[in-house]
Amino acid sequence: MKITSPWALLPMFLFMALFIGSGLYYQAAGVEFAFYKISAPVAILPAIVLALLLARGTIDKRVEQFVQGCANPTIVTMLLIFLLAGGFASVAKAIGGVDAVVNLCLSVIPSSFVLPGLFIMTAFMATAMGTSMGSIAAVVPIAVGVAEASDLSMILTVGAVMGGAMFGDNLSIISDTTIAATRTQGCNMRDKFRLNFKIVIPAALLTVIWLFFQGSSAQVVLDPNASATKILPYLLVLGLAVSGMNVIAVLLIGTVVAGFIGLWQIPDYTVAVLSSDIYKGYSNMQEILILSLFIGGLGAMMKLGGGLDWLAAQLDRFTREQVEPKAHRRTGEMCIAVGVALVNICTANNTVAILISGSLAKDIAKRYGVDAKRSASIMDVTACVIQGILPYGAQMLLAASLSGLSPLDLVTAVVYCWCLGLVMIGSIIIGRPSGQEDEA
Repeated sequence: MKITSPWALLPMFLFMALFIGSGLYYQAAGVEFAFYKISAPVAILPAIVLALLLARGTIDKRVEQFVQGCANPTIVTMLLIFLLAGGFASVAKAIGGVDAVVNLCLSVIPSSFVLPGLFIMTAFMATAMGTSMGSIAAVVPIAVGVAEASDLSMILTVGAVMGGAMFGDNLSIISDTTIAATRTQGCNMRDKFRLNFKIVIPAALLTVIWLFFQGSSAQVVLDPNASATKILPYLLVLGLAVSGMNVIAVLLIGTVVAGFIGLWQIPDYTVAVLSSDIYKGYSNMQEILILSLFIGGLGAMMKLGGGLDWLAAQLDRFTREQVEPKAHRRTGEMCIAVGVALVNICTANNTVAILISGSLAKDIAKRYGVDAKRSASIMDVTACVIQGILPYGAQMLLAASLSGLSPLDLVTAVVYCWCLGLVMIGSIIIGRPSGQEDEA
């Protein structure tokens, strides 16, 4: 019998209270860089202590469970991407690659279409790659350069990239979230894609229109001395990423090529300087590395303590208590969305959230007459929305680290995710009963 306990969820709520609460407190007090006064990797320490106290077994066993959560293959892969993204971004910027790419983009794209252009470019790249992380790693440095070369808001520019990355993460047929959603619900990938498409396209169009008006008055300053050769690392990274190559290999190759160009074209750029730039990139990822490790361990402790199972049980009990004649498809779809959202908030990982809540969602879908492809679509879209605006989610942390912004400052700037959430809720409220989509 599974262990279920609501107390196992307390550590995550404590972390959120300390991290977000302290930032809001210092912001209200007028302190600069309010959300950095108590950094997230420090704010999570009391939560880890609480998780260890609530866990069962000897202290050695509890620590072992925490460490196993930190060593989860998904977490380790994320950490490697963070490190390599930091190294590539640092070297590419040092050799002038970012300036060259920004200059090229701003000379080709009309200034009023820069923000929508960044969104569309990132969306295409993420859809081709099937992952948001690699897209954010490649495009955010460009977005930062664009913001610095114009009068566009840095937060708004990076938010456009974040939105595009989450678009691809959700819609791509090779995304891990798409695969997890279709497998847990037992539906065809193509059918789920068609339903997703009907939800994400209106949200994307709303985002593009909004970004167009936000950036319509942008003033752009071009650099006539920018070298076209220094664009090659970014072109290579974009090309390899779209081809489907593993993102870790893509970032490694991009760093090597960027370093070679620097050694070739810049007289004072030596191997020692290259080494220093790469390490500087690693150092810039220190905060996100530590926090990701701790969140991985904390998530494992909550799962083993029965917190996530308790959450699923409460949602399941709510749906079962509904009187059968009053049971309605909308209630079932909303319960599926709420279940995925709550688990995602607790785990800070959209794929894990879908896998954990998959069986519950399938059961709810069966009882409320929700088609399997519709259930898979709702799960994937909900996880995308939550992950894209979660201040301690991997995507938000990576974008914040590369741009020097606070994750909480970016929450409201990821307009696409907010539009997507509204469109999905609208589709639940006014949507047709299952099966009618195929008749249309």
